[in-house]
Amino acid sequence: MAFSRREFIQTTTAAAAAAIVPAVSATAKASAKRLPLIDTHQHLWDLDLFQPPWLSGAPDVLARSYVTSDYKKATRAVNLVKAVYMEVDVNPKNQVKEAEHLIALSKDPRHPTVAAVISGRPGEESFAPYISRYKDSQYIKGVRQVLHVDSAPRGLCLSGQYVKSVQLLGSMGKSFDLCMRPTELSDGAALADKAPDTRLIVDHCGNADPKAWLKEPSEEPWHEVDQWKRDIDLLATKNNIICKISGIVARAPKDNWGPETLAPIVNHCLQAFGPERVIFGGDWPVCRIVASYKHWVDALKEIISERPYQEQRKLLHDNAERLYVI
Repeated sequence: MAFSRREFIQTTTAAAAAAIVPAVSATAKASAKRLPLIDTHQHLWDLDLFQPPWLSGAPDVLARSYVTSDYKKATRAVNLVKAVYMEVDVNPKNQVKEAEHLIALSKDPRHPTVAAVISGRPGEESFAPYISRYKDSQYIKGVRQVLHVDSAPRGLCLSGQYVKSVQLLGSMGKSFDLCMRPTELSDGAALADKAPDTRLIVDHCGNADPKAWLKEPSEEPWHEVDQWKRDIDLLATKNNIICKISGIVARAPKDNWGPETLAPIVNHCLQAFGPERVIFGGDWPVCRIVASYKHWVDALKEIISERPYQEQRKLLHDNAERLYVI
């Protein structure tokens, strides 16, 4: 079943998950609170510069500008040290403008943004000349096209032109983010085989839907638990794929969620990909549909607090610094 972007960001659940998190030691909690964060999924949009088409159908909380000053306020209590901007599905005619704007932001030391993943349409012949202008930019780290929208049919990322473009990204040292329907994750694994020299980044834990873990969900989940687990495990077998722990809180029950709601998803991804191939993403301001930035970070830290300190640090900071070279 295809979901529109509007449906994707609006869907929430009505009851708490039944998963149980382990007891958390005071020492682990104290250590986690001091960890620095690198956010690899920072959204910004200034409506005076861009009007992303999907915002016309978005929840009211998103229907305004979100700029650096807002982001600084949202993150001031979480020890954020750097951020990587994530494209916001601008109108294709504004893609160059978006890229140039983000290069300027990344050069400015007053901004926490130090690099960007920009919009692109790899399925089009115009992609090569478009991305080639940023071939040598230290600030442009990769490209994303949202693939869970109605305009992106299943299999799009495996078409000949698309594969060729993703291979081109790898030759330039750029990455490609996989933001796709959770029922189509096996396509991402197939793409990894076709573009083995390109780093693919699975967004939002494969767009996992927390209500799939509920005993009595208020509406049909986007996927089945076992199917999602199998596909995450398959993705993890591909050495050129890493997983972004992000996004899932936006689909949690708005008024009745906690770390236990998200723990089954987070823990399975961490187990599958291991401590070296996972990174943190804030997904702000989309997370505000359900939770503040701090609430999301606090929940994640609670979930991982019993893991070794170095594994926590790799997820929240070190892996992003290494993989994005920032």
